[in-house]
Amino acid sequence: MTSLMIVAWGVGGVLGLLANAVVRLWPLAVEPVRSGMMTPALWAAAAAWILFMAYTEGYRGFHRAFSPRVVARALWLSRNPRGYLVVLAPLFSMGLIHATKVRRIVSWTILIGVIVLVMIVRGLEQPWRGIVDSGVVVGLALGALSIAGHLVLALLGREPAIPPDVPEPALRD
Repeated sequence: MTSLMIVAWGVGGVLGLLANAVVRLWPLAVEPVRSGMMTPALWAAAAAWILFMAYTEGYRGFHRAFSPRVVARALWLSRNPRGYLVVLAPLFSMGLIHATKVRRIVSWTILIGVIVLVMIVRGLEQPWRGIVDSGVVVGLALGALSIAGHLVLALLGREPAIPPDVPEPALRD
């Protein structure tokens, strides 16, 4: 498998997960609008929530931390391919496997936290569920765009200035 294919699988797998979530959440996010539930106060709440999620999830969470690390880890794997890690490249790129202890703890904690939040949000009634999901859709979409942007920059020679957070002995490979 070529280096570019490994990067494409690692980054593409992560983008696929994000795209799947956006596609699944979109109908729920727009349901309050389509059904005429939105009052001026709800529109204000939705706008504030979307802006908050764009900044916290899209910019701070994805663009400044997760997105460059996904690309950095996919690039590292392309230069240090190992069979099982290549097969699991999306999980590797997300820092869920073959990472420093701190990176694994942070990555798994965020993943479990997201799962718990998803379960809580599922219990919300419309229009609140739609408002929450609209912010999540914006954050995830910005995150996906950020990953793609970091990948393009890396392919043009400007790799992310963020460590891949792989275990120390692996750095010597």
